[in-house]
Amino acid sequence: MNKSKIIATGKYSPELAVSNFDLEKVIDTNDEWIYSRTGIKERRISQNESTLDLTYKASLDAIKKNNIDLSTIDLIIVATTTPDYFIPSTASLLQSRLGLNDSHVTCFDISAACTGLIYGIQIADKFIASGSVRKALVVGAEIFSKVLDWEDRGTCVLFGDGAGAVILEQSDKGILADYTNSSGDDNLSLTLPAVSLGSPFSLKELDCHSNNYLKMNGSEIFKFAAYAIKDSIDHILVKSNLTIEDIKYIVPHQANQRIIAKVSKDMKIPLEKFYMNLEYYGNTSAASIGMALDDLYGEDNLIEGDKILLIGFGGGLTWGSILFEY
Repeated sequence: MNKSKIIATGKYSPELAVSNFDLEKVIDTNDEWIYSRTGIKERRISQNESTLDLTYKASLDAIKKNNIDLSTIDLIIVATTTPDYFIPSTASLLQSRLGLNDSHVTCFDISAACTGLIYGIQIADKFIASGSVRKALVVGAEIFSKVLDWEDRGTCVLFGDGAGAVILEQSDKGILADYTNSSGDDNLSLTLPAVSLGSPFSLKELDCHSNNYLKMNGSEIFKFAAYAIKDSIDHILVKSNLTIEDIKYIVPHQANQRIIAKVSKDMKIPLEKFYMNLEYYGNTSAASIGMALDDLYGEDNLIEGDKILLIGFGGGLTWGSILFEY
């Protein structure tokens, strides 16, 4: 059976950086309150860009940095919960934007919230294993700023906009193990109604008294996230017959620094093993793992054979992990 390997990463974040101090001007909060509870200092907000725009720019970043031949991409998967359209899919629009309409490319979107990129990579890996796909482009992209209640400091301080992309191809080594899971959220602890609000962020008074914004039970999600990370690590170590010492970096969904710190303490895993960049981007949902992985690759301190564990967890409830060799 064929294996697949991540051969390219890319990301895109909008130009507008909104700091915690900026948020002080529109809601009852402050930098110390936000940073101490989340580890976030700023987030990027899309002003005039669509989810497709972010997806396209992250894909181009991965393609150009790694000299990828576009004609070899046979599969495009976009993970998003904030698409521009329900029909057509963002993946199909991306195919057209990349100039691949005359190519035989399978395109579709998936919705698994913050676990989206993990699900997407797992699906792409199976396509490649079947021999039907040479290269797969998987992108996580979100514009959460258009679905946030900017008067709710429990949610609006957490999220940002962005996109992260990975490209996989056939290889004799690469992905070593994967694990995904889901548990129907009967309590609806994280919800986003199927309504496109399309309201851009602006540092002015906003009408945020709608039932169509994202809502989250923070304490319940915190407990779930800590469990999901531990469960993902445990399953991957058993499936791969490895120990945590064999793993160079864990790249978790960038949700909250306190969640990662709790898992680090409970599982006695050094905090420095967890790669985090949420201080600068906030929680970008399906984009966060891809964006963090691209930053990790950019630091150029990885060597061939290093093992990296990606972990996602989010609404659904969904969670899962991918272990691969650099």
